[in-house]
Amino acid sequence: MATNDQGLENAAILLMSLGEEEAAGIFKHLSPKEVQRLGETIAGIKSVTRDRLDDVIDRFETIAVNEQMLVSDSNEYVKTVLRKALGDEKANLLIDRILQGSDITGIESLKWMDPGSVAELLRNEHPQIVAAILVHLEFDQAADVLKQLTERQRNEVLIRIATLDGIQPAALKDLNEVMTKVLAGGDRSRKSSLGGAKAAAEILNMLGAAVETTALDYVREVDNELAQKIMDNMFTFDDLEKVDDKGIQALLKEVQTESLVVALKGAPPTLRDKVFKNMSTRAAEALREDLESRGPVRLSEVEAEQKEMLKVVRRLMDEGQIVVAGSGDEQFV
Repeated sequence: MATNDQGLENAAILLMSLGEEEAAGIFKHLSPKEVQRLGETIAGIKSVTRDRLDDVIDRFETIAVNEQMLVSDSNEYVKTVLRKALGDEKANLLIDRILQGSDITGIESLKWMDPGSVAELLRNEHPQIVAAILVHLEFDQAADVLKQLTERQRNEVLIRIATLDGIQPAALKDLNEVMTKVLAGGDRSRKSSLGGAKAAAEILNMLGAAVETTALDYVREVDNELAQKIMDNMFTFDDLEKVDDKGIQALLKEVQTESLVVALKGAPPTLRDKVFKNMSTRAAEALREDLESRGPVRLSEVEAEQKEMLKVVRRLMDEGQIVVAGSGDEQFV
């Protein structure tokens, strides 16, 4: 099964060949997750053959030669095209989503902080403020921050995330004052489309089964209908059984065999069978042997690998490569 490890290693080798100054300049333009993954890969590379280095540089030169700047300002291009196609009102709603974050650099700085530090920063804030901040973070980072809070705080914040209906510009400015210079406001005339049952569900998916159950029970006591909305938007590892065969095949191309073995250790037999039938006979047999020969695996390891696979699933859903059976118009994205 193919993985993205080769491309990641190529990028790491290229950066190492550029020297410290040039590599540092490139890192400035990467996201926190990209920096972390590249940093870990670079740290793991002890030596590179001359042939491998030449191949990486040749590949880069080929790509660079074929790259052209189509427009001078891509942000303005998107705005103009969408407004011409959809009209100002509809286009502006999309533009906010597409370009959202360009004027909230303070929140971007939180994405570089470890979850413990963010949690400590927010620990004494009102749950509504915490919710408004967490919806700006990646779902897995938001989940890790919530794990650092008390159970009561965590549950209260989740309810507010699920009921959050966008954030007005004035509220962003208030957040900026509360968080001093850590958070930045904005001067939009429209609110950002953040929060809601789906955002709460995405974060819950990252929290693990035990916390997920407790949090949902709490929400159900407060608002049973809201709890159901959150559950309707959740996608668990066992829900892979609802994915069509084409989607499973697309997923298998993205997952390393070792990760798949660990993740399937905690899967029901029906889900294992679904995976087997979407592999070649030889690959399926090899996977069965790996599962049988693998000794006991810690539950935390199984859940960690399943969580990583679910991240791939959500990306493939966004790309339209995976469809969930029975989801109707409410597809997971």
